[in-house]
Amino acid sequence: MEDGESGHKGMPGTVEGRGIATLRQKWQKWAGDYREYQRSNPFSGSHAASSLEQCKAGEQYGRPKNGSKTEQRGKDAHRLVGREIEELLYIIKRNGERGPDGNICATFGRLFDAYVTISNKVVGLLLRARKRGLIRFDGEMLWQGRDDHVLITLVE
Repeated sequence: MEDGESGHKGMPGTVEGRGIATLRQKWQKWAGDYREYQRSNPFSGSHAASSLEQCKAGEQYGRPKNGSKTEQRGKDAHRLVGREIEELLYIIKRNGERGPDGNICATFGRLFDAYVTISNKVVGLLLRARKRGLIRFDGEMLWQGRDDHVLITLVE
């Protein structure tokens, strides 16, 4: 028998026993990390109340942990919305006309008819584009039929 092998499978001191010990250490580390994560999760039963108060003061409050899958999904969604807004602006340019101020304008009804075949999110994208300062229109919300006459103006 080689050094460190006693011939008994799974016994400490054997090659297989060291593998089990390593596996056990990895499992204990994962379990400890998970317990710590649950302490910061306000929806778990083991949440530490003070951790929420400490977290609110930091600039990471309300944000996913850096490097997490949640953070990556958020970044991907932000890029996708950006591309959809660019496409919406292109549709406005293609279907709009120059207004008296020199900017391109299109009525909501015309824009809705042109864009609804591409995406059913036209109102949400218009609100997001307005929030980013890319377009302007009157009112808080646009409703098909009622607001068909409202002008959507590109801000250039």
